[in-house]
Amino acid sequence: MNDNLIEVKNLKKYFPIKKGVLKSTVGYIKAVDDISFSIKRGKVLGLVGESGCGKSTTGRTILRLLPATSGEIRFYGKDICDASKSEMQRLRTKLQIVFQDPYSSLNPRMSSGNIVGEPLLIHNLVNGKKEYDDRVAELFIMSGLSPDMTDRYPHEYSGGQRQRLSIARALAGDPSLIICDEPISALDVSMQAQILNLLQDLQSKNDGLSYLFISHDLLAVQYISHRVAVMYLGKVVELSSAEELYANTLHPYSQALLSAQPLPDPIAEASRERIILTGDVPTPINPPSGCSFHPRCFMAKPECSEVTPQLRDVGSGHMVACHCV
Repeated sequence: MNDNLIEVKNLKKYFPIKKGVLKSTVGYIKAVDDISFSIKRGKVLGLVGESGCGKSTTGRTILRLLPATSGEIRFYGKDICDASKSEMQRLRTKLQIVFQDPYSSLNPRMSSGNIVGEPLLIHNLVNGKKEYDDRVAELFIMSGLSPDMTDRYPHEYSGGQRQRLSIARALAGDPSLIICDEPISALDVSMQAQILNLLQDLQSKNDGLSYLFISHDLLAVQYISHRVAVMYLGKVVELSSAEELYANTLHPYSQALLSAQPLPDPIAEASRERIILTGDVPTPINPPSGCSFHPRCFMAKPECSEVTPQLRDVGSGHMVACHCV
């Protein structure tokens, strides 16, 4: 039995560049360029990479907040890329997102109770006011908030509490997949740990709940993820289990990312060798030929500038797109 909750196949998201009075298309920004991965029920896939590599666009395209240019997004085996508005309305309870910035993702004019309860009303998930109030209180408790706070407005919460409020709202429809779009980047370190522990606790109590965890923080990704995908310039360049990727990093870009992550041990931090990448990230409007990483790669060879490497299995489900591996 296929236990994949969601399967992304050859997904592309291009944004047209328009110029002139007639707004004719003169090019495309290739934000997501032919990526494939899957997420199993009850598992976490971490998605890492530099700013602008297409991580958030991937998450929003999966949710159909952005229409895909091409490719497949199979949710419970059904391709939702061409799903109608009414079909997506029914799926919205099962596909949710926690945005990066809790300061701008919550309506400042709505009380926190109404913010969390709004999905219950939109999708007709409760019958009557008592069931509504009980469910909102339950969601507050699940997210580590007091039900006595339902009358407060977002500006009366701390940053961590606002993110808990966002999580409570995402849980309202009993989702199967939550896209966590850098949910801890706007929080201090102690609150980051609390939110990560909350996400893990919710997953342990909700059988089948899966996350796509998007983050710059490689340690956070290592802590919460079962599998990790590394993106560069719209493409997935390495994909494997978290243990395998951190113990046996193969792609030179992944190696450079990990070498930039600070270590808590000052002795180990002082003794390790950093990989310093030269040059700037190429533009997704006109990416380099062949491997898009080859202009900055310390292992590049002539083949890299001519032939685009395909993501291939090098053993034990460890996928890498590199001619040098």
